[in-house]
Amino acid sequence: MEAKAILRHTRVSPQKTRLLADQVRSRQIADALRMLNLLGTKRARVIAKVLNSAVANAMQTGMVDVDNLYVKSIQVDEGPMMKRFRPRAQGRANRILKRTSHIAVVLEEL
Repeated sequence: MEAKAILRHTRVSPQKTRLLADQVRSRQIADALRMLNLLGTKRARVIAKVLNSAVANAMQTGMVDVDNLYVKSIQVDEGPMMKRFRPRAQGRANRILKRTSHIAVVLEEL
């Protein structure tokens, strides 16, 4: 039985979030949440939030043992970018890209 959760338009960099998602992939849910809580970064809190949402979705369907869940897949895609400008010397301006992420998680029972 699979349980899914998706978090969209999150203000974290997809490139940096993918590095953390690779560490979580194919781990049991308790180990993954324990590791993310120890890190304490914003990316870790966001991924933990999606994992907890997927666990809640699995419990909502019933007949699922939470201790036997593992992260079958976690995917971090790039969302829309917010374009901002930073003033520079001599009247110039540089473009700043505020990147967003879409995070999709699929949990499955062992």
